[in-house]
Amino acid sequence: MPNITTRCFSQDAFDSLNQYGLPPVLARIYAARGIEQPRQLETELSLLLPFEQLNHIAHMAALLADAIARQKRLLVVADYDSDGATACAVAIRALKKFGAIVDYLVPNRFEYGYGLTPEIVHLAASRYDEQPDILITVDNGIASVEGVREANHLGMQVFITDHHLPGDQLPDAAVIVNPNQPGCNFPSKHLAGVGVVFYVMLALRAELRKQGAFIAQGKEPNLASLLDLVALGTVADVVRLDSNNRILVQQGLQRIRKGRGCAGINALLQVAKRDYRQVSTYELGFIIGPRLNAAGRLDDMTLGIECLITDDESKANQLAAQLDELNRQRREIETDMQQDALSKLATVIEIQKSAVDPSYSLCLYDSSWHQGVIGLLASRIKEKFHRPVITFAPGNEGEIKGSGRSIQGFHLRDALDLVSKRHPGLILKFGGHAAAAGLTVHEQNFEDFRAAFEQVTQALLTPADLTRVIETDGELDDAELNLDLARCLADCVWGQGFPEPNFNACFHVESQRVVGEKHLKLRLKKFNSHCSYDAILFFQAESLPPLINAVFRVQANEYNGNTTLQLLLEHWSPIDSMTI
Repeated sequence: MPNITTRCFSQDAFDSLNQYGLPPVLARIYAARGIEQPRQLETELSLLLPFEQLNHIAHMAALLADAIARQKRLLVVADYDSDGATACAVAIRALKKFGAIVDYLVPNRFEYGYGLTPEIVHLAASRYDEQPDILITVDNGIASVEGVREANHLGMQVFITDHHLPGDQLPDAAVIVNPNQPGCNFPSKHLAGVGVVFYVMLALRAELRKQGAFIAQGKEPNLASLLDLVALGTVADVVRLDSNNRILVQQGLQRIRKGRGCAGINALLQVAKRDYRQVSTYELGFIIGPRLNAAGRLDDMTLGIECLITDDESKANQLAAQLDELNRQRREIETDMQQDALSKLATVIEIQKSAVDPSYSLCLYDSSWHQGVIGLLASRIKEKFHRPVITFAPGNEGEIKGSGRSIQGFHLRDALDLVSKRHPGLILKFGGHAAAAGLTVHEQNFEDFRAAFEQVTQALLTPADLTRVIETDGELDDAELNLDLARCLADCVWGQGFPEPNFNACFHVESQRVVGEKHLKLRLKKFNSHCSYDAILFFQAESLPPLINAVFRVQANEYNGNTTLQLLLEHWSPIDSMTI
């Protein structure tokens, strides 16, 4: 059973925000998220951290400006997820505005895997009539030591833009821009790959401006037009929404809400039957992002990138429809894999119930699983069992590829690094973040890896870490729980590291019925109150008991032209009537 706790906040911060004019409920919400002064809530573009603080960015801008002037051939090498796709689209759109000769290449994950590998370098060199002069990585490259070495050997320069954590050795690239590389003091270490590229384009525009490149045109390109893409990639990559990222996301959302989003984003919203005027971080992360990711998971992310770089609405609609169909197929595959995985876990769970020392981690492999969906599967299992989870699917001959998801307090990439150092050669390659990582091992070594990973997990976690904790913003009184609060929260930027507010309360279940064959529509009455509220509990058709303790979010629900307050239940537990 999860532990439900209330987020703590500084009384001084609360007082400062409340005196500024924020209602007490908003003051405590923001104070609990580290906001101490009202200015931290401002999202004007002028408040963005200056690009000059990123190491080597001026050098990269000068090299790119020179390459454009000399009409050198540039090739953007992208990653195959939403961050990589949006980063590629930002780079292509901006570089073309600047007059560059530029194209892109995105590796097919099933043939080439992740990053600038030697194989991708050879593909880049042979794909075109003339070999590219410069390879520009977006959302990858910081671990591509061998790939950069091969590019250098073939006479191609490599410019790396990335945000992933570096390994022990940096690639011998011509220039690297990454806020997480050694020696970089950029205050925001949480830029997504698309955010890094956007900053590079800002620096490039400044360099071209200095050189007088825009005098003949009479105006310079407006890079703010790319912020819808920056917002999408930032939210979809689940990076921490620090103050700098919140500015990028808020500005991008505002463009989309005003109908100024790119054709591809508008088409993806349309195919999902979402109103662009009411788009929020939810739509970016859970509606558009999965449809874009479906291309990289099941097919080729070229489809997604083409959707994002076209200005032809008809073409964008056609590509969005294809992405929507791929996402439907992805959901079906994921459902089958999840059922299969839970069936396998049933035996593991029974063993753990009788074990003196239950497992701290879960590693699963099935030869029938789809490589493009194992990350989602790992995420679902992690949420259900609150353990670090790595799921594996077949890779190249004799190899299996794993995708892992972690829990709070367990740095997954560092854990894999520790396994690699303790057992040299066991992991063929790995990379990632604290919360997510990927790796490759020999199929015959799966059980050895599972044992080694479990050993490291037990060394780094305690039994208390394996109990899920649900943080909430406490209770709301009747005056605070209203439609105005729901609308206000819907306009704000929420996400990783800046979680959307949720609350908890005890309710009488006055009525309940199944809608859509798998969801519960509820009418709930608060304890010690005369107020009742409409509520929805998704993906549960079984009836709730008469009394529940619930964690919920508030939302404005539109139906038949009417907007009403609705509670979205995230968690519930029964209440014994004898304890009331």
